[in-house]
Amino acid sequence: MAYVDGFVVPVATKNLKQYRKMAVLGGKLWKKHGALDYKECVGDDLHPGFGLPFPKGIRAKPNETVFFSFIVYRSKADRVAVNKRVMKDPSMEIFMKKMPFDVKRMLCGGFKVLVDPFN
Repeated sequence: MAYVDGFVVPVATKNLKQYRKMAVLGGKLWKKHGALDYKECVGDDLHPGFGLPFPKGIRAKPNETVFFSFIVYRSKADRVAVNKRVMKDPSMEIFMKKMPFDVKRMLCGGFKVLVDPFN
């Protein structure tokens, strides 16, 4: 069964261009090393009127945009192998220099897929 890494990050409006550049590189890098899918989604309807809105949950400031991102792998074991290859890739130096968001406020985790209507 597939496995997913999920992330929610607040990105300052002034850093959106840098974040997009990093996200495009990330997508290429993770897919090059075996990820099945890589998505970076920018917040659009973040106050739906029910539940805890993403901006409140992540303590987004008025000048920040919330991103929800995910990477799909074949399995949890595949995730471990893909991430090892990604971390060894020389392109990762770009990621490690300076993140265009506050890493301390990033929400992240690994998830087992419970329902996948496409498989």
